[in-house]
Amino acid sequence: MPAIVGPVQIFNVGGGVVQFGDTAVISPKSAVKTFEGSGSANTGGFIVTNNGISGTNTLDTNLVDQPTVGNN
Repeated sequence: MPAIVGPVQIFNVGGGVVQFGDTAVISPKSAVKTFEGSGSANTGGFIVTNNGISGTNTLDTNLVDQPTVGNN
């Protein structure tokens, strides 16, 4: 059944999929792990972020977190 989509505002699409309408299956084709401090990944039209002290210390010992082999 066709979808009725109202106003849409897309700020950024990087390596992803944007689908409007009928969809059976959407699967990711890539996987990324990021480590970011407090408030650093905020996205939007108008952002106000007030942070105190923010520190991100990581130790990642995993070799594979989310495999995408065979994900077609």
